[in-house]
Amino acid sequence: MTGHTQNEVTIGAPLDLVWDMTNDVANWPNLFSEYASAEILSQEGNRTTFRLTMHPDDNGKVWSWVSEREADRDTLTVRARRVETGPFAYMNIVWQYEKVPEGTRMVWTQDFAMRPDAPVDDDWMTDNINRNSKVQMALIRDRIEKEAGERRPVSVLSD
Repeated sequence: MTGHTQNEVTIGAPLDLVWDMTNDVANWPNLFSEYASAEILSQEGNRTTFRLTMHPDDNGKVWSWVSEREADRDTLTVRARRVETGPFAYMNIVWQYEKVPEGTRMVWTQDFAMRPDAPVDDDWMTDNINRNSKVQMALIRDRIEKEAGERRPVSVLSD
């Protein structure tokens, strides 16, 4: 059995701003609420290898892992995978962006499998990812829309 999730959000902001802010991995702790730190380990062209560390969970455990992502601005797609998989047998994520009349549509598709000795199974993790993705996407939407509003030029009315 494997896990699969797909979640999306429409952000009322220009595609370039959404792309730039969501692909600035070093700034993710300011964009997501779940990450305590994001450390860039290497960057080669469009490929970034980084360590994410979460805030402590309800039991005080701090989760951390290394991931790699490759951004393709031409296709508006980012492909990522966990290098240190932890409780996952594998975890692959595709981020897709699309310009829409309301702004930018962002879609996260995650395919994964939990290890047999993981503390949770694929079904539990699927539900968890779906719940958390909705929370994080709403937060990201709000933060990017706020930034877009602050960047809009103020129009001056003349007499």
